[in-house]
Amino acid sequence: MAIKDQVAIVGMGCTKFGERWDSGIPDLIIEAAYEAFADAHVAPEDIQAVFFGQGNQPAGGTGGTPVADALKITGIPMMRNENFCTSGHVALIQACMAVASGEFDVVMALGVEKLKDTGFGGLGAGRGWSPVYETRRTGPGSFAMIASRYFEKYGLSPDEGKRLIGQIAVKNHHNGMFAPKAHFHREVTIEEVLKAPMIAYPLGLLDCCGNSDGGAAAIITRTDLAEKYTDAPILVKGWGMAVDSMLSQSRPHFEWTGFEALRKSSAMAYEMAGITNPREELDLAEVHDCFTSTEMIIYEDFGLSAPGKAADDIRSGFFERDGGLPINIDGGLKCFGHPVGASGIRMTYEIYKQLQHRVDNPARQVAGAKLGLSHTFGGSPQASAVLVLGSEKN
Repeated sequence: MAIKDQVAIVGMGCTKFGERWDSGIPDLIIEAAYEAFADAHVAPEDIQAVFFGQGNQPAGGTGGTPVADALKITGIPMMRNENFCTSGHVALIQACMAVASGEFDVVMALGVEKLKDTGFGGLGAGRGWSPVYETRRTGPGSFAMIASRYFEKYGLSPDEGKRLIGQIAVKNHHNGMFAPKAHFHREVTIEEVLKAPMIAYPLGLLDCCGNSDGGAAAIITRTDLAEKYTDAPILVKGWGMAVDSMLSQSRPHFEWTGFEALRKSSAMAYEMAGITNPREELDLAEVHDCFTSTEMIIYEDFGLSAPGKAADDIRSGFFERDGGLPINIDGGLKCFGHPVGASGIRMTYEIYKQLQHRVDNPARQVAGAKLGLSHTFGGSPQASAVLVLGSEKN
């Protein structure tokens, strides 16, 4: 059963992202949740269930206990999921389905991660999640191979290709300058991107997102109840999720220029939302730019660029803040930050505020925005989650 226009987000909160040495996980939960409570004009005791997303850590407890302890909410269902970088989106999707089912009227989705205190250095090498399928390469290594294969397939020299994806880093750093809660506030030039220390060729330091601390939360209710909580509810139009059954890169005929999980999750969300031409119908999108090459292939797998034509759209500025379809208007993972379990809800927070025309810096408001998409992509990678939101019922 499609949930289009059946449920609405009526409140959201997001912490400042970054190196939050001053805050523990309970602090981040409180910071995000209480902004969401205030936005929806609810109290903690009004929440009937919590759906909690984290990437891969117990956060000082198991299940939903970190949320219960921080917010002093007890005696209600609290369900924690651990789905790599899609964990926040999965929490949102679960919350939406719980409300659409009729079981609950008001629920909260929450994601949080505290990476800096762990000393977590990024997606490193070593034994991966499956003892059968992988001895793990690094995250930058995987998406460096994606980039190199893309350049070869579409006739770009290594230098041309590196400059091309470097423009995505320049774009997202520029956008992050206008987002007060973003981790990084620093413009970069294409020359700086090209000269940055090499991580995994052609990905340099400025092609890779950093590790951050942060949290984000959403309050979800039925559409017919939404005006009780806010004068600007944002409606859930569709969602999609796809998980490959084994490592994509190990499959025969894997082409290294896209992922089936990306294509299937976006197609599912588009069908539910009634979108037939996402390039023209969407007003903005937040996509999973863990690396600049990842954002580039998402353009094509999501039907935002034609196959092999992402280069033309990058060069023309189509996905820039004043282009035809602004992508990662708040700086994306690259500059806003990527505390894994929080990212999906944070990206949805940006879409929510844009569609309400209530962003925290009017300089990045997308004029006339009515329909937006948020997305995360995680695992080895093999999981992709998408949410489409709109400001009008149709």
